[in-house]
Amino acid sequence: MSTAAPPRAGGRRPGTGGGPPPRRPRRRRRSAADEPRFRLRLAWVLLAGLLLISGARLVFIQTFQAGSLAADAEKQRTSKIVIPAERGAITDKDGKVLAFSTESKALVTNPRQINQIKGAQAPAYKEQMAQAVAQVTHGDLGELQRSLASDRGYVVLSTTVDPGPARDLAERFPEIAQESRESRNYPNGTLASNIIGAATWSADAQKLIGRIGLESSDDQLLAGRDGFQIADTAEGSNAVIPGSVRAEQPAVAGADVQLTLDSDLQFQVQRMLADYTAKSGARGGSAVVLDRATGEVRALADNTSFDPANLLKSDPATLGNRAVTTPFEPGSVNKIVTMAAALEAHAAKPDDVLEVPGQIQVADRTVKDAWSHGLDRYTLTGVLAKSSNVGTLMTAQKIGPDAFSDMLAKMGIGQKTGIGLPGESGGSVPPRPTWSGSTFGNLPIGQGLSMTVLQMAGMYQAVANDGMRIPPRVVAAQTAPDGTREPAQPPAPVRVMSPENAATLRTMLTAVTQKEHGQTGTGPGAAVPGFEVAGKTGTAQQVDPTTGAYSRSSYWITFAGMLPAQDPRFVVGIMLDAPKGGTSAAPLFHDIASYLAQRDGLPVQTQPAPPQILQIK
Repeated sequence: MSTAAPPRAGGRRPGTGGGPPPRRPRRRRRSAADEPRFRLRLAWVLLAGLLLISGARLVFIQTFQAGSLAADAEKQRTSKIVIPAERGAITDKDGKVLAFSTESKALVTNPRQINQIKGAQAPAYKEQMAQAVAQVTHGDLGELQRSLASDRGYVVLSTTVDPGPARDLAERFPEIAQESRESRNYPNGTLASNIIGAATWSADAQKLIGRIGLESSDDQLLAGRDGFQIADTAEGSNAVIPGSVRAEQPAVAGADVQLTLDSDLQFQVQRMLADYTAKSGARGGSAVVLDRATGEVRALADNTSFDPANLLKSDPATLGNRAVTTPFEPGSVNKIVTMAAALEAHAAKPDDVLEVPGQIQVADRTVKDAWSHGLDRYTLTGVLAKSSNVGTLMTAQKIGPDAFSDMLAKMGIGQKTGIGLPGESGGSVPPRPTWSGSTFGNLPIGQGLSMTVLQMAGMYQAVANDGMRIPPRVVAAQTAPDGTREPAQPPAPVRVMSPENAATLRTMLTAVTQKEHGQTGTGPGAAVPGFEVAGKTGTAQQVDPTTGAYSRSSYWITFAGMLPAQDPRFVVGIMLDAPKGGTSAAPLFHDIASYLAQRDGLPVQTQPAPPQILQIK
């Protein structure tokens, strides 16, 4: 075994490759940051800076932000609690309640939470809940089952439940919560619903809101004014902590609104109109009954109505009030405008005899009567009773277009009545400066202008009321929560014609319902035995929407009249929309007038009036 020789001085160690020996590493110089004293000083500086910033922030909060932070803190424990105002009631002229409000509850739940709590038992539990709610609320079981089967966090099981049954359900099913609501009740169902309208609960406003009808137009009056409390409340609820109320304003209940309607009459008119419209095959119909002396509406009906308690489920076609909103061409009922103007101008008298041809030329158009005839001799009364277009235009030419236009305005045609119901139409009359020569061949016979049933009845109310037209109204009074009753401001009357001429025109109108051999008017079906009836039939061609011309198959059928003729109590206006065949509205007037005469005990006329001469043979 050999051993290595020791290295020689200055030489290389064997096996190292002969390079220079490695250098010893140099020691790193220490910086000031590595000194403990420096680090300690730096820590003190940083701590002092943080304290300075915190102090400045504290001073800022305590001085400049103190008020806003205190207010925010107050909000966290103080609530403004709305005190809902009770909605006013709607009654008829005798105080019978047509709409009123009661306290109710909405039932809500959280299906997702039920799933979490009940687990596998959730489906059976939800089925029990659906069955119980349907039994109490008479709701749709299938709809309840579908709502509960969802995974939503909030579903409404019922919108209106009486407080007692709602409490029982919530005790049986703790997952059902109750939300306080005000429920609107309509005890007579569809009666006058087209007038009253409907109010429904608004989740956003947390109160009843009038949607249509008087409930909408008089919403502010009926709704009253909500009150409020500002108080501390228990966490997670609106329960007021006793003694914490800071401010309070009581709610002011809404006013009660009394209408001019007669509920019994309204019911009968709705029923008769619906039956007659269906029997005649008409697309629709409207009717109105006015008090002659006051212009107050006693009944106002369309042939369809709706249940205001189920507004959202109602057919939209039934929600309107066409007697007020939908104008039509009146046809021959408008001929009283010509007769009234002629009597006022002393241009004609009832027994004047006119030589009436079968047709007449007016400017560029030829106007004929509804029946073919040669040269006939009619009295002015006969022209009205037989509804001669030619005789009416001959009379209109005697008075001229200006006098006719003035009488239209006095009758209120082309103007809203101001009844206060939503969507009222004023009808239409061409402005006088736009009239051409042929315009005056249309308007006197009820074509080329339009009016509502309410306006039509208003014309005849003027004749019935000795020439004084009183615009119709449907609100009689309002009663404040303190019991103060404020009658509605009566509308300003309009003098249309003299009392003498109005009486003369009433007598002429009785000839329309006259049935005498050779001297029969166009509306004997309107006659009521024992009473003189004054009125006028009307037939107007509708415009065919396809051609834009007058149709030969679709007509507006109208009747307007009054009874008893010489001392009227009531005025009735009727419109039928496109009935089948040659249907007249006179028999419906007869039914309504007969009911009025019997119910109100109108005096029977013991001696029939002598027949009037309509045609000279």
